[in-house]
Amino acid sequence: MATLYSTITTHKLSTYAKSIAESKKTNFSPTVFSTQLFANKSKSNPPNNLSFSTQKRRNWVIGSVTEDREVVPVKNKLAEDQESRLLLNGSDEFQPLSPSEGREEEQGDDDFDRLVSKAVNATIVLGFGTFAVTKLLTIDLDYWHGWTLYEILRYAPEHNWIAYEQALKANPVLSKMAISGIVYSVGDWIAQCYEGKPLFEFDRTRMFRSGLVGFTLHGSLSHYYYQFCEALFPFQDWWVVPAKVAFDQTVWAAIWNSIYFVFLGFLRFESPTNIYNELKMTFWPMLTAGWKLWPFAHLITYGVIPVEQRLLWVDCVELIWVTILSTYSNEKSESRISEASSEANPTSSSSSPPKE
Repeated sequence: MATLYSTITTHKLSTYAKSIAESKKTNFSPTVFSTQLFANKSKSNPPNNLSFSTQKRRNWVIGSVTEDREVVPVKNKLAEDQESRLLLNGSDEFQPLSPSEGREEEQGDDDFDRLVSKAVNATIVLGFGTFAVTKLLTIDLDYWHGWTLYEILRYAPEHNWIAYEQALKANPVLSKMAISGIVYSVGDWIAQCYEGKPLFEFDRTRMFRSGLVGFTLHGSLSHYYYQFCEALFPFQDWWVVPAKVAFDQTVWAAIWNSIYFVFLGFLRFESPTNIYNELKMTFWPMLTAGWKLWPFAHLITYGVIPVEQRLLWVDCVELIWVTILSTYSNEKSESRISEASSEANPTSSSSSPPKE
């Protein structure tokens, strides 16, 4: 009997050793090993050893479950936060913004900025317009006592002209600078409206640049130019007026157009190369375009208007000419910017990685 029991025990141990050796050769799985062990025990053990095999199987199953739980991937904390948090609409599901909703928000911001810019422009135009009309109509405010409305409107132009002449005598250069600054600002505004922009959606920076050129350069330079022209042609013959017009539309027009384009280019922070290229492209077209307007206007300038009043007359004609000047200058600049952006877009799109 003892010999039989030892034989059974030896057979069981050898079976266990073979199972362990096979599990080491392959990927060890505690669940599979425990199942095989239980099958071997069921075949070899008598029914009275069933409780012992069941306990061993439970231990192996518990170990395998523990190992399986250790390799379960842990979710990203950010993903858990996105899933667990409540959105503004009360939903407990994370719903990212769609591209159409993002575009709608950007369009809403653009509309708001456009509305604010339009309101600022309307305030500027209406404010300065109201101030100018009020100053012109209230020139005789100190003498209004007992006047009728007809008398106020009748004497306002005459007394405004007298006030202008007094300002010319007191400070001629500053008065002409102020007039040229106003004319160049209004002329650029007219040019923008002519280009198709709504009345109160003009570019304030562009209008300010044009007005600055008129104030700082055109008023002062024109004052000294007309005096120089009178000293250059100190004659009273019939040919003096055509000679002055010819000199004005060749030498002076070329100088002033170049100054205008160069100064505007620097105010736009452009490089000297771009300014030179722009001037080279527009110099001759602008000079010949002036010949369609200024020779006829300057027949009156040099033949009828006195020297001190010439700039006022020229500035009235400048409302038309500045519109042409500003349109030419800004069309070239905007077309160059659009061409540069169009050249940059294909480069950026080709350098970007392809979408999967």
